[in-house]
Amino acid sequence: MKRCDVLIIGAGPTGLVLALWLSKLRIKVRILDKTAVPGTTSRALAVQARTLELYRQLDLADAIVQRGHTVPAANLWVKGEPVARLPFETIGKDLTPYSFLEMYPQDEHEQLLIERLEMFGVSVERETELKNFEEADGYLTAHLINAHGQEETCEARYLAGCDGARSTVRKTLNTGFPGGTYQQVFYVADVDAAGPPINGELHVDLDEADFLAIFPLADAGRGRARLIGTVRDERAEHAETLKFEDVSSRAMEHLKVQVLKVNWFSTYRVHHRVADHFRSGRTFLLGDAAHVHSPAGGQGMNTGIGDAINLAWKLAAVLKGNASDTLLESYETERIEFARRLVATTDRVFSFVTADGPIANIVRTRLAPLLLAKATSLAVVREFMFRTISQITLNYRGMPLSTGSAGDVHGGDRLPWAHDGDFDNFDTLSSLSWQVHVYGLASDPLVAWCTEHGIALHIFPWGPAPEAAGLARNAFYLLRPDTYVAIAELSSDPKVLERYFNARGIQPGP
Repeated sequence: MKRCDVLIIGAGPTGLVLALWLSKLRIKVRILDKTAVPGTTSRALAVQARTLELYRQLDLADAIVQRGHTVPAANLWVKGEPVARLPFETIGKDLTPYSFLEMYPQDEHEQLLIERLEMFGVSVERETELKNFEEADGYLTAHLINAHGQEETCEARYLAGCDGARSTVRKTLNTGFPGGTYQQVFYVADVDAAGPPINGELHVDLDEADFLAIFPLADAGRGRARLIGTVRDERAEHAETLKFEDVSSRAMEHLKVQVLKVNWFSTYRVHHRVADHFRSGRTFLLGDAAHVHSPAGGQGMNTGIGDAINLAWKLAAVLKGNASDTLLESYETERIEFARRLVATTDRVFSFVTADGPIANIVRTRLAPLLLAKATSLAVVREFMFRTISQITLNYRGMPLSTGSAGDVHGGDRLPWAHDGDFDNFDTLSSLSWQVHVYGLASDPLVAWCTEHGIALHIFPWGPAPEAAGLARNAFYLLRPDTYVAIAELSSDPKVLERYFNARGIQPGP
């Protein structure tokens, strides 16, 4: 019988990021996938700013930005004309080092993760399938069928179901997956194309015709683009037999797009579901196994990666004896709330852009463009939209691992970015450990406590940059290993730290 600390089922981005983080922390993992080879199609494209921020901890952000395509703006079209432009590079320039939308095809993304994982001596075990599993005596026993068709067993401390919307792990747990399926049929096509929207930016058509969005691909300069659109009327009844020639050309005509070559085409229906639970005993659900939703905003893959990073540091702490098992309860608490909000938000956006009928068409093509043009001319509206899409507003306020407030920052928030010519507070965030930030002066007792307990203390000069970011002078901020703020505290009293860790059964050591 093979043994490991964490058995990961599914080698998409979610499972690979979980395996990579755990391996970097010297946790023994096995990662299995029933496919013979990694995916060869682009599938998910968007890598959001918050994902790139978190990827600094895995030394992945620079590689993805270098290899992918940076989208500087999004454009909304109506009746063949652009009516609003959202310039990411100016909206987010003071909010994140990644004030753009990064396009990096999922097949290339997975290959990068696989290569990095292999540097830790871990390879994906292909054509290996989970049959079932049971939990007893503090372990899980998983029954597998390997690439040779032979049955084998694996004993693991924990099991992570990253095996997609049809998750065997979720079905074995008999966990409900409530939600539904949108009426519309979608198509996706990677094409070589020409026309005004083939300019390296994102374009969305709000019209009576079928919905269409155009995403630039990595070599956008040569006309490579991803088309995502809806299929309506009687064609939707035969979605599985549709070809690219069968989808509506009206939206493409409105956007003045000439498709020169189709490199990949597929149709699918979109589901919106959230599992009843993300944890059962020693088993966890992540990514599409836990939640699926519309593609509006390019949130799906990024949310799964967020699940993996949230769970990884907690599993590592428990497995190393630095935290009690109760720490793992916070995974479901934090991630299921976000998944439910995300499904509700993307559901509203999706319903708006795909709604049919005379009234819906009037709202979308006449009222919405006027309102959007006026609204997006306001800096506060543009910033709100960028914050939401980029996931930098995701927070765990009011949850068990979050406490206090100082300045505009609350426990549970993402640490705001503060930088000037002399310092960048995100430079410290490559660590996978707890750390404390102070902007101004740190008290001697706080310095002594951090030294004694092995927590890195970073003291930044006070000035316009941290003040503009909403940080408080001389306050301290305890950061979790995933760089979210655990404590925001105006005093410099280290007893606040002592009480925090003692109450939660956590030792902050490496």
